Amino acid sequence: MASSLASIQFTPTPASFPSLAPRLRFKAPSNIPVNHDPLNPITFLLRAALVYPNKLALAHPDTPNPVAYTFSIWAQRTQNLAYALLKAGLNHGDRVAVIAPNTPLIADAHYGVLAARGILVPINTRLKPHEVAYILEHSGASIILVDYEYKHLVGSTKARVIVSNDTGRAGDPYEEFLTQGRAYSNERGWQGLEAEPDENTGAVLCYTSGTTGRPKGVITTLRGSYLAAIGNAFEGQINKTSTYLWILPMFHASGWTYPWANVFAFATQITLRTVNFTHIWNHLIHSGVTHYCGAPTVQIGIINDPLARKLPPSRPVTAIIAGAAPTAHLIAELEKKGIKPVHVYGLTETYGPFTRNYEQDAWANLSLDERSRFMARQGHAFATAGEVRVVFQSENSDVLEDVPADGKTLGEIVTRGNIVMKEYFNDPAATSKAFKGGSFRTGDLAVIHPDGSVAIMDRSKDIIISGGENASSLAIEQELASHPHVLEVSVVARNHIKWGERPMAFVTLHPQHTSKWKGRHHEFEKDLKAHAKPRLPGFACPEWVEVVPELPKTSTGKILKTELRKVVAKL
Repeated sequence: MASSLASIQFTPTPASFPSLAPRLRFKAPSNIPVNHDPLNPITFLLRAALVYPNKLALAHPDTPNPVAYTFSIWAQRTQNLAYALLKAGLNHGDRVAVIAPNTPLIADAHYGVLAARGILVPINTRLKPHEVAYILEHSGASIILVDYEYKHLVGSTKARVIVSNDTGRAGDPYEEFLTQGRAYSNERGWQGLEAEPDENTGAVLCYTSGTTGRPKGVITTLRGSYLAAIGNAFEGQINKTSTYLWILPMFHASGWTYPWANVFAFATQITLRTVNFTHIWNHLIHSGVTHYCGAPTVQIGIINDPLARKLPPSRPVTAIIAGAAPTAHLIAELEKKGIKPVHVYGLTETYGPFTRNYEQDAWANLSLDERSRFMARQGHAFATAGEVRVVFQSENSDVLEDVPADGKTLGEIVTRGNIVMKEYFNDPAATSKAFKGGSFRTGDLAVIHPDGSVAIMDRSKDIIISGGENASSLAIEQELASHPHVLEVSVVARNHIKWGERPMAFVTLHPQHTSKWKGRHHEFEKDLKAHAKPRLPGFACPEWVEVVPELPKTSTGKILKTELRKVVAKL
């Protein structure tokens, strides 16, 4: 155990300790062929508890009550949770909501709920009470596991509410719930829990952000979760020696399946309640962290923190980036810190990432700017995913026709296969629309290059149509971000009398350059436009530039263009 984790002084509750030589397997379902084992990510934890029972599995250090669990103890705790849920009346297919930051509670739920053959509903802690109320009602959650800090989000509900004080100690309501589960088990252990015979049954019900209306519930399956987790472990090169730091919220698309991927790989996980850059750098420096996930905006905060420093080459760190393409400047700054960026792409409907930018040997001899342009592509499909395609859009036909692989012709990204959602919960119309043509239609507009790699140009709603020309806001942002004084930038369409629409850029400045432009933002605007002119066609150059102190973002660090459009609409 690394030095900063070894200092945790903690003894789990008595109910957390397994019996001697526990049988780490479910009761076998009947009528299952000998040559078929239904895929279920729960088996990752049972296998880890069998192979490495005493290895540190989960550490939660930066709280008043730090905890640390080995694989064997964590497996027992999730077993206790499964029995507690059954005792509380959970039936097969019932939904269990969890409202929590990155804590052992939400990590437990990714196993215990599935072990009880329920469906997990992770809820964004940044939502308003009325938004949470909608999700609870729409999902029909009968039991709610909630962190003490977010009790106010639950409101009045008929569902049973279990509160965790995030202590891991006796007297905590959640710990008492687990203890009751252990007692209810009557020491039947995992053999008293029946394995789910249908690997295509629902596992998790995640809700989309709802930026264009009510959020949709995305049902993913046990099979898909299993295969997506293996894909992420393989693509991220996570193994027994890895230590994963939880910066990405586990409630966001089930943490891109990393709650299961890390356990499949026997990796140690460290949970953080908040995105605290002091804690992040403490763990990067002292806890042997090898992997973490985060959007580019989070990465920017990491590299610009006062504690940021170059990490030793003997202990490389991989940063798995999604949500937007990393800019050349961000790539360079991460590499200067000894952090290797891995660019992936996906959606809630695809269990998080399903493509990766696979670095090519030929890139080693390129300049950083040239290399970053290749690294900004979304790349090729995961080993466990179906093929990623770019197709012509057609509203009146179910036939999906591939665009030429010329790196120029715009089409929509579609995919199908193992790690595509099962359906939108209780919304057959939306499901049918999303699967039109026999593939999942992402709504992301892209090109495909001769080497088969995909590069997103924009969301369909974010394309700026200026004088009949289609301008990609993402392409514009990539070029503007190459200005050395730009920290972050987001571009949206603004109405124009002559051209219909023109780009407007919202920019935050690097802290070290803020003073230079203080009171002279109009001069910075001229400077940025001059920077953009040789890099962008005239219709794509920003007509307006506004320097802002910060950009509006989601809880996972994605820039909220919907909020910027509201600002633009008033201009």
